[in-house]
Amino acid sequence: MSVEYPDEPVDGFPTPPRTVTDREGREIELTRADGDTEDLVEMYLDFEEEDRAQGIPPTKEPDIREWLDAVMTDDGLNVIARNEGNAVGHVMLVSDSDGAYELAIFVLQPYQGAGIGTALVETALGAAAEEGIDRVWLSVERWNKPAVNLYEKIGFQSCGGERFERMMALRLA
Repeated sequence: MSVEYPDEPVDGFPTPPRTVTDREGREIELTRADGDTEDLVEMYLDFEEEDRAQGIPPTKEPDIREWLDAVMTDDGLNVIARNEGNAVGHVMLVSDSDGAYELAIFVLQPYQGAGIGTALVETALGAAAEEGIDRVWLSVERWNKPAVNLYEKIGFQSCGGERFERMMALRLA
């Protein structure tokens, strides 16, 4: 797969760890993943069916654990959002064969629409830039307008896609 990246880089993203207050007044801690995935397993077990996209996250605990093992590698980057010590959101950057990184984000339904997704993506991009990652891409279902709007607000640009998915890319400074 060939992704066209914008010429102009985007920068100025915050880095973890940081704490934000969401629109519901909840204190959300954003930290890099430390290798312990138990709270992520619990979060993904609570995931609503309608919030699963493109076959992820998996639905059964053994599959969730196997998937997390695959995406939480040393060459990837993971940021977790926690409220009162419980994982409520997760963004991952997974290295691809072209030296770029694919972004995926998941936020539990009761925490959606409160600004946590924006904070997660911005924080992950700040950590990525800090590590020298310069190209990030994602695919999103075309009808997922809240996600498309979020990505555009952050600086992602459309770069093609299939009939059901929209490809977006961003270059980091």
